[in-house]
Amino acid sequence: MKQLSSGEIRQMFLDFFKSKGHAIEPSASLIPVDDPTLLWINSGVATLKKYFDGTVVPKNPRITNAQKSIRTNDIENVGKTARHLTFFEMLGNFSVGDYFKKEVIPWAWEFLTSDQWLGLDKDKLYVTVYPKDQDAKAIWEQTGVPASHIFEVEDNFWDIGEGPSGPDTEIFYDRGQSFSDLPEDDPENYPGGENERYEEIWNIVFSQYNHLPDGRYVDQPHKNIDTGMGLERLVSVIQGTKTNFETDLFMPIIKATEKMSAGHVYGEDKQADVAFKIIADHARTVTFAIGDGALPSNEGRGYVLRRLIRRAAVNGSRLGIQGAFLYKLVPVVGEIMASYYPEINRNQDFIEKVIHSEEDRFQETLNAGMALLSQTITELKAKGETEIPGATAFKLFDTFGFPVELTKEIAGDQGVDVDMKGYEQNMQAQRERARAARGDAQSMGSQDKTLMAIKTPSKFTGWTDLADQATLMDLLQDDTEKERVEAGTAQLIFDQTPFYAEMGGQVADHGTILDDNGTVVAKVVDVQHAPNGQNLHTVEVENTLKKGATYTLQVDTDRRRKVSMNHTATHLLDQALRQVLGEHTHQAGSLVEPTYLRFDFTNFGQVTPEQLRQVEQVVNEQIWRQLPITWREMPIEEAKKQGAIAMFGDKYGDTVRVVTIGDFNREFDGGTHPTNTAALGLFKITGESGIGAGIRRIEAVTSQEAYEYLTQQQDELAQAANTLKIDQVANVPAKVEQLQAELKASQKTVEGLQAKLAAQEAAGIFDHSEQAGAHTLIAKAVKVAGMNELRQLADQWRTKQASDVLVLATANDGKVSLLVAASEAANQAGIKAGALIKAIAPAIGGGGGGRPDLAQAGGKNPAGIADALAQAKQVLAQA
Repeated sequence: MKQLSSGEIRQMFLDFFKSKGHAIEPSASLIPVDDPTLLWINSGVATLKKYFDGTVVPKNPRITNAQKSIRTNDIENVGKTARHLTFFEMLGNFSVGDYFKKEVIPWAWEFLTSDQWLGLDKDKLYVTVYPKDQDAKAIWEQTGVPASHIFEVEDNFWDIGEGPSGPDTEIFYDRGQSFSDLPEDDPENYPGGENERYEEIWNIVFSQYNHLPDGRYVDQPHKNIDTGMGLERLVSVIQGTKTNFETDLFMPIIKATEKMSAGHVYGEDKQADVAFKIIADHARTVTFAIGDGALPSNEGRGYVLRRLIRRAAVNGSRLGIQGAFLYKLVPVVGEIMASYYPEINRNQDFIEKVIHSEEDRFQETLNAGMALLSQTITELKAKGETEIPGATAFKLFDTFGFPVELTKEIAGDQGVDVDMKGYEQNMQAQRERARAARGDAQSMGSQDKTLMAIKTPSKFTGWTDLADQATLMDLLQDDTEKERVEAGTAQLIFDQTPFYAEMGGQVADHGTILDDNGTVVAKVVDVQHAPNGQNLHTVEVENTLKKGATYTLQVDTDRRRKVSMNHTATHLLDQALRQVLGEHTHQAGSLVEPTYLRFDFTNFGQVTPEQLRQVEQVVNEQIWRQLPITWREMPIEEAKKQGAIAMFGDKYGDTVRVVTIGDFNREFDGGTHPTNTAALGLFKITGESGIGAGIRRIEAVTSQEAYEYLTQQQDELAQAANTLKIDQVANVPAKVEQLQAELKASQKTVEGLQAKLAAQEAAGIFDHSEQAGAHTLIAKAVKVAGMNELRQLADQWRTKQASDVLVLATANDGKVSLLVAASEAANQAGIKAGALIKAIAPAIGGGGGGRPDLAQAGGKNPAGIADALAQAKQVLAQA
């Protein structure tokens, strides 16, 4: 077998399919663009949906790629099996209505077995096919695969519910008897069965049907090929390793981790090996995910990152690594992947900063988790019990990042088991919640046969003209080609048009369509791109439209002017954010409307008011400099050499349009702009907020809307001055500071009076305690302002050592505050304030908790105070 590196294998795959006429698509961002059905890009085809569902017809129907991907449905299995990974690369070749089975099967065999390419041993390759797909079976045999190496498997049918579907064929490599984990006669001991011997390396899907909502399968207008080959598995086969982790994709990370561990060496201890694998996998995942703009948080993909970093940290501690360490593996990952993913090294400092910060933050959580586990074990032993509840084990896993195996290991050292059945029930409930949250959104739409068939050329003239004569080439209504339409909503394609189609966040042009007499025959309410790239006008028909007739197309010039100004503002804002916040900042989306703009961007942490003011200043300076705005089309490589900024996550053709704003900004862009920044007049940020994990949003206005916004603020400030009875608005801040100081002084006076009232209330309540079983108790309802005053009373009680246990309650405005305090002696005797308050809080219609020595609760039933105090005495009497 050839000795090949992972980089050589990846490039060889792309070169092979390039030789078969395929266009190489670069790997897209792991963060899906305009696809709410996916948390992460999880396959090669996920980035090509627009081609397969017919939304866009590609320039070349033959496509190949090496796509970075993340799948997180089996995180807990990573490190325990030879194959489970969260981050992986999927090699794929795709046909969009071009070649099919008779081409793709021989190509797959050629790539795998030809000496010019991988040169694998033919005798070690096996394939599976769908039983009803005898065509595929026959083609495999014609290609040279013996019938004894072809297996019919019922599961070989790819189906996601509604949408594209079809049979598939899978290719397996026989790794030899030494890898067998099953008896020879085991029914799963065959290619396609659940075993370790036969490694699946390639899956080819024949996407030929459309699965309809009523359950029927019908032929797709275009039959497609969708293949996937996991790079890590293929590298493992070629490099002859036992698992994915001994390959050149992982071993440098494992070796670097060894040096930081407490003397552990990979391959010498099974438990340590699991930790090494988890760390290596998770280091790759978080490095690439953060590099693509994801940031740790408590929801969505940010939660996945947080969980992975914490899981790596826990396993680092199992290897004896002290403190933060995962961030130190970022340059190792970058070096391994540098040949195809140089962006990791470019963003190394930022990625390290994010991971290091998250690791430091987790140390406190890790300690809290260990404390909870220790406390749980202690309480179980005190009760004579020997099993940690499943809910507690799941909380340790879900909240603190503890793998259940670690919980079992620590508990086992103390002679305690874990309720795994209860743990699995909690885990299953979480999976069901996640599944429900994803909803029923289709992962791929159905092809629109009518629109896909329209290939009429159409030219956009709107860069220079906002009115134009054009011939109506295609007229559709209700997804049907028409010769004429007299009313209702219709879709139109002209031979040329000045109407801009929505793209890149810029909304579509609106306007009118007029006949030869100057009569308005339709109003344009939307423009989108048809599958073959034409501008597709959605119109409300007012008079008869005829296919083949000539019309005047008139864009709403005022709307276009305002939209164009706001689009330019997004370019200025994008560049200003990079200058102020750093080059790690990426555009994550935008919306350009006539009256405002919205700009989403990645940033680690909140943007301060000072930074926002600085960004605003930078943008306005470029407006006041009156910079010229120019644009021209050029080869993409030339644009890159000129330093043009590409939209993060977007893909581009060989020729791109580059918009240049003076010496300040140069970007790939397909939108409209004025010819000079002076046209914007003024730029004003109206809001900044967080909208997701590591994603911030700025809303802003320009020109007339900016003036109106500032005028409104001036009016509101004048109103405030009038209310405060001052002459000059400039004096409003000083007056507000004065009022705040007076309010603060008044609050201190109130607090002092409340403390005196609490002291008066305390006079006498600590003089007499009552006996409750073996303990002394003071249980009283008092008249104070709230919980702060109850805590002050508890401090006095503790100083006086008036009783073993104190229970106090107060009611104000229908709300009850309840407090329980326990002395040190009571704690030693097993009385816990937190447990006692949980027992009595239901009487006041509430709940609470706290420490063993002090706990508090709130409720909405003042009538239950007497019952709560009486129950406290009963609980103590029985303790």
